[in-house]
Amino acid sequence: MQWDIVIGLEIHVQLATRTKIFSGSSTAYGAEPNTQANAVDLAMPGTLPVPNEQAFRYAVMFGLAVNAEIERRSVFERKNYFYPDLPKGYQTTQLERPIVGPGYVDIDLANGETKRVRIHHAHLEEDAGKSLHEDFHGMTGIDLNRAGTPLIEVVTEPDMTNAEEAVAFAKKLHGIVTSLGICDGDMSQGSMRFDVNISLKPKGSETLGTRTETKNLNSFRFMEQAIAHEVERQMDILEDGGTIVQETRLYNGDRDESRSMRTKEEANDYRYFPCPDLLPVEINDAFIDEARNSLPELPDARKARFMEQFGLNDYDAGLLAADSKLAAFFEAVA
Repeated sequence: MQWDIVIGLEIHVQLATRTKIFSGSSTAYGAEPNTQANAVDLAMPGTLPVPNEQAFRYAVMFGLAVNAEIERRSVFERKNYFYPDLPKGYQTTQLERPIVGPGYVDIDLANGETKRVRIHHAHLEEDAGKSLHEDFHGMTGIDLNRAGTPLIEVVTEPDMTNAEEAVAFAKKLHGIVTSLGICDGDMSQGSMRFDVNISLKPKGSETLGTRTETKNLNSFRFMEQAIAHEVERQMDILEDGGTIVQETRLYNGDRDESRSMRTKEEANDYRYFPCPDLLPVEINDAFIDEARNSLPELPDARKARFMEQFGLNDYDAGLLAADSKLAAFFEAVA
C-alpha cells in the first residue's frame, strides 16, 4: 500500500531575555546547578509572579516576522502535571488566548519550488528545569536553573509531507529568530527544541491517521533521522495489520532507536485553568508598532538584497542570508 506522510511541528524557542518570564532570576547559561532559581520560580507560598515585558515584546516581534495575527489580550493558564524537574507541579502557559495567532512561513525546496507552511499559533510559557543522569548512578539530579526561562512554543499546521520540508521549515524558523535577536539559536544548549508529530494515511485519503509525537530533538540531523525512523516504524505496523498508538516517543540519534515515553494525554488530562496569580495582559497598537519598527532585516529580504546587490544566485544567496552572523561576515568581506 502507498502512504501519505503528514507532519506537524511544535518548536520551543528560548527567548534571549536577561531574566526569567515571571521573576528577576538570571537566565545566563552555564551557572552552577540550582543557583539561578528563586522563590518565585519555585512557587513558594506567598510569592507572586510578575510578567517580563521583554518576553512579550519578543513574542510580538516573532509574530510580525511570520505574518501572524497579534492577540491584543492574552491569558495565562496553569498546566498541571508531575515531572521531577517541574518544581511547581504545574507549568504557566497560554492555551485559550495565545499572544500570536495564525501566520505562515514560506520555505524553499530542493526542486526549486516554494511551499507555504501555516503556523497555527505561538504562545508564551515558562520552561521546566533539567534532569541530570550522567553523573548520578541509580539516581537523578535536578537542576532548576532553567525553570521559569521564557519560551515561545510555535505550533504549525500539519502541512509538511516529508523530512526535507520539516527540516527546511525548522532551518527557516531558526534563521528568523536569530535574525530578530530574540533567541541565540544554540541547539546544543537547548535554545531551540523540536517536537515532531507524524501520522500516515492511505494515499489520497482525507482522513488523518493516528499521530505520534517525538519529543526534544535538538539538531536538524536528528530531526531528519527521527522522521525517517518513525515513518518506517509506523509503516511496518500498519502493513502488518496493526494499529498506531497515540503516544509521545523519545528518539536516540546515536543508536537510531526510539522508545515510548508515555501514551499521549489530552488537554483535559492537564486540568488547565486560568492562572489566579496573573491578570490578562493587554497589548495596545503603540506597543505593536514599536515592535514592528524595531524589526531588523529578515532572511527573505536579505536574500533578495544579496541577489540584487552582489549578483548571487538563488542558492548561494539563500545559504548566506539564512544565518545572520554568516551574512554579516560575508558583507564585511565583500
